[in-house]
Amino acid sequence: MKEIEYTWWKTEQFYLGYLNAFPDYMTQGETKEDLIDHLKDLLADLESDAVPYIRHTEKLQVA
Repeated sequence: MKEIEYTWWKTEQFYLGYLNAFPDYMTQGETKEDLIDHLKDLLADLESDAVPYIRHTEKLQVA
């Protein structure tokens, strides 16, 4: 099992969030558990190359 960081917040009606590695792709749920399920589905889509033009973030080592 791997861990991935995500950011979430609650509005009046929904829980909104995104995977920190992919902040361009937000999703929502009616409960926090529903949001987490949607985030897992989103991650599966992103990792399977089903979504085109994904921006990636990495760290660069410089001297």
